[in-house]
Amino acid sequence: MAIDATARVHASAIVEDGAVIGPDCEIGPFSLVGPEVRLGRGVTLKSHVVVTGHTEIGDETVIFPFAVIGEIPQDVKFAGEKTQLVIGARNRIREHVTINTGTAGGGGITRIGDDGLFLAGCHIAHDAQVGDRVIVVNSAAVAGHCVIEDDVLLGGLCGIHQFVRIGKGAVIGAVTMVTHDVIPYGLVHAARGELEGLNLVGLKRRGATKADIHALRAAFQALSDAEGSFLDRARSLSEEAKSSPYVRDIVEFVLGPTDRSFLTPR
Repeated sequence: MAIDATARVHASAIVEDGAVIGPDCEIGPFSLVGPEVRLGRGVTLKSHVVVTGHTEIGDETVIFPFAVIGEIPQDVKFAGEKTQLVIGARNRIREHVTINTGTAGGGGITRIGDDGLFLAGCHIAHDAQVGDRVIVVNSAAVAGHCVIEDDVLLGGLCGIHQFVRIGKGAVIGAVTMVTHDVIPYGLVHAARGELEGLNLVGLKRRGATKADIHALRAAFQALSDAEGSFLDRARSLSEEAKSSPYVRDIVEFVLGPTDRSFLTPR
C-alpha cells in the first residue's frame, strides 16, 4: 500500500494493501479501495464508494456515494482472468453508477476518457470504449464491447446494445433502445432508435460554421436518398469529405470496421 502524505483517508475507510493513492486524494467514510487500484492526483471518493479490481482512475475524478467501480464483468463467460478498467481525468461519476472491468474475449480492458459525466444509476459494461466529454444520463446502460466516441450524449433510460458504435457528437434520446451503429453527429429518437437527423445544436455549440452545417445537411440527404446501399452512399461522399472534416468523420465511421449494421435516415 502506498498512500501519499497529502492524501486524506477517513478513519472508517478501508484501503487494502497494494493500492496506490496519489497526492491530494480524499477517501470518504466507509469507502473501500481494493489492492490493485491506482488513484491519480486529487481523486475524491465520497462516502460508501467501492473501487476494486485492476483499476486506474485519472486525476481530479470525483466518485459519489454507492458507486461500484471495477467489479468483475456481468458476463457468464468470465472465468476470473486478469482484466482492467482505466478511467481518465476529471470525470464525475454520480451515485449508484457501475463500471466493470473487461474480459479476455473483448480485449481485456474497459476504458473511459476524460471529462465525462456519468449520472446516477447508469452502467458501463465490460470492454466498452468510451471517449472524452461523454454524458451518460440517469439509468442509461451501455452494454459490453460498445464504442462511444467523443462528445456523445446518452439520454436517460436509454440502452445501447452490445457491439454498437455511437459516432462522435451524436445524441441518443431518452428511453431509446439502440441496436445499430449511429453515425457521427446523428440524432436518434423513438423507442426502437430511429435516425431522425443531425445534432445541429451540439454542432453549433462546438463552433461548426454555416458551411460545415450545410455540408453535413447535404451529406445526410445523400445518405437518405442516393442510389445503392448505405455503404455505397457513404463512398459517394468521398469528394465532399476532402473539404469538410465533419463529412469525413461520417464517411470514415461508416466505412470502418463494425459488428453491427447502421441506423439509416428515415
